[in-house]
Amino acid sequence: MEMHLAQLNVGRLVAPTDDPRVKDFMDNLDFVNGLGRRMPGFVWMMEGSGEPGTGNTEVKVGGDPQQVSNLTVWTDVESLEQFVWGTVHKRFYERRNEWFEVMGDVHFVMWWIPVHHQPTLEEALERLERLRANGDSEEAFGWSWLKQAKMHKTHACRPAA
Repeated sequence: MEMHLAQLNVGRLVAPTDDPRVKDFMDNLDFVNGLGRRMPGFVWMMEGSGEPGTGNTEVKVGGDPQQVSNLTVWTDVESLEQFVWGTVHKRFYERRNEWFEVMGDVHFVMWWIPVHHQPTLEEALERLERLRANGDSEEAFGWSWLKQAKMHKTHACRPAA
């Protein structure tokens, strides 16, 4: 069966979406998301209201207005990796500490899905909980679980102190 790669990334903004402290992040959401949609290997992205400059920040995790998520589907690992660390997205990734609180727990998960399956946020959060509870497995994993992933070795988050 042909499979695609789903990924969920969650984070808590340091301030509400209309606060000047997260303005650069909010102002560039449409640009970065648009770039992602045009990348080879991109399949699908969870959308918000479609309101310019909001991405899907209206989709709150746990009802927290500053807890936001990004849920996408890619044809393969290499395509996602190229977008994350081989495009201008990398510059925004490197500035994440300006806009997001340091997470004390795992906040990124990937898993394989059948082609044409569109994961829900609830499904994705369940995968994240599996990863938190059990570590990497076939059902939920991080970059190091994937043999074909290479760029994370020099670009990924450092372990929290």
